[in-house]
Amino acid sequence: QVRLVESGGGLVQPGGSLRLSCAGSGIAFSIYGGRWYRQAPGKQRELVANIWSTGNTKYADSVKGRFSISRDNAKNMVYLQMNSLKPEDTAVYYCNVAVPPNYDYWGQGTQVTVSS
Repeated sequence: QVRLVESGGGLVQPGGSLRLSCAGSGIAFSIYGGRWYRQAPGKQRELVANIWSTGNTKYADSVKGRFSISRDNAKNMVYLQMNSLKPEDTAVYYCNVAVPPNYDYWGQGTQVTVSS
């Protein structure tokens, strides 16, 4: 059974940092890669960062240079380091693994609130 569990969200002031973690079980990030999505109130869920099995990464333009996705294969974890946070980064952040041809696994999400 596949399970993804996010942690690390919280309330942070603008300009601050947070590190989100995603623990995977029943599926290997080293094989399928991992993604972070976010969904703000009233908005569609958007892809924030992607790390492939090769280790290559890609970011949404809105977070480029501020966020960094990484992976620990031994622990089967994916991380999202978020720096220089802005109020518009406020959202529920979800960990995701896509398994070909067309199946997605999701975590329960973790709330990130950026506010003074």
